[in-house]
Amino acid sequence: MLERKLKSSSSSMMSSGNKSMAHKAVANLIYEMLHSSTKTHIAHLMTTSYSAHKALNEFYDDILDKADDLAEQYQGHVEMILEYPAQMDIPMLKNAEEAIMYLRNLYDKVSAVQSMMTCSSIINTMDEIKSLINSVKYKLIFLK
Repeated sequence: MLERKLKSSSSSMMSSGNKSMAHKAVANLIYEMLHSSTKTHIAHLMTTSYSAHKALNEFYDDILDKADDLAEQYQGHVEMILEYPAQMDIPMLKNAEEAIMYLRNLYDKVSAVQSMMTCSSIINTMDEIKSLINSVKYKLIFLK
């Protein structure tokens, strides 16, 4: 009885079609966040700027834990395992300017998925992800 009540309350966050769309959007976002670590790690290795090197290091170190937190929280909230993409086209970042553009785009994706959420703890985790992105963008743009 308690299990059924929990499932119905977590399922009531949105309609069936919207739930499916949100599940896919969250899975795609988590997948991209995991791959963003590799992309920024390569840019970190290719830069000749010490400040960009350190800022990108911060991002690739922290984003994996934040992606894992989001995945576990969301899957716990909806009480299901998400289906993650089999592959995704994720081009390499060649320099700090490309990393800034990529981080802006990633921020927009996080915001778009966040707007679908109703669970405050998931919204807060997504705010932490956006905070990391903003902090790294600041360092890449202004601390040269």
